Amino acid sequence: MKRLTMGALLLSAVISTSTLKAQQANKLSAKERKAGWQLLFDGKTTKGWHTYHQTTASPAWHATDGTLELNQAAKKDGAPGGDLVTDGEYENYELSIDWKISPGGNSGIIFSVNESPEFKETYLTGPEMQVLDDDKHRDGKIIKHNAGDLYDLKKSAQKAVKPVGEWNTATITKKDGHLTLRLNGVTTVETTMGTPEWDALVNDSKFKTWTGFGKYAKGHIALQDHGDQVWYRNIKIRQL
Repeated sequence: MKRLTMGALLLSAVISTSTLKAQQANKLSAKERKAGWQLLFDGKTTKGWHTYHQTTASPAWHATDGTLELNQAAKKDGAPGGDLVTDGEYENYELSIDWKISPGGNSGIIFSVNESPEFKETYLTGPEMQVLDDDKHRDGKIIKHNAGDLYDLKKSAQKAVKPVGEWNTATITKKDGHLTLRLNGVTTVETTMGTPEWDALVNDSKFKTWTGFGKYAKGHIALQDHGDQVWYRNIKIRQL
């Protein structure tokens, strides 16, 4: 019998652990189901999602290895891109989502998105929790543009992002306008939409002249196509 080296054994263990985690992803426990959690991604298809202002998901977004991936190779082959949005709209909820970004990559989780024809992009109405490789992307050097920040509105109370290539877990809790953003279990941002504090944040941002920005209590959740490879999984929501 051929003996495996220590390196080969370690590699085998890593592969086995990775395979096990992939098999466990995109599933709800009995406790989660009882608490009212629902999956927004089945791990196999783009069912329940569509490209903004389209009826279906662009082929640049596809399910692979239990992840919802924005594939740049597909875009280079001619597949149209665009932000991916939920079919449903949500107002009061807790959203949990795992993300992994490519080296130097940029994306975002955008919420309270209005899909009226007058708004050509998701970010014209929806605030964003930043998804970023802070070390290599230029936005990493900009205050309020780092991973976990409420993009261009409020910077994280503390840095909680994992190194590029590793999975991060983001949660967005929105209840009667009050926002709590968490990254890997760390509360990064808290604020309340529609308050004087919120108005001050918007007035001190690039969004200050955008008439529809942050004005909708109910809206779609979007995954941003910022031109870089990104992966999402374990996308689940619990309405409050």
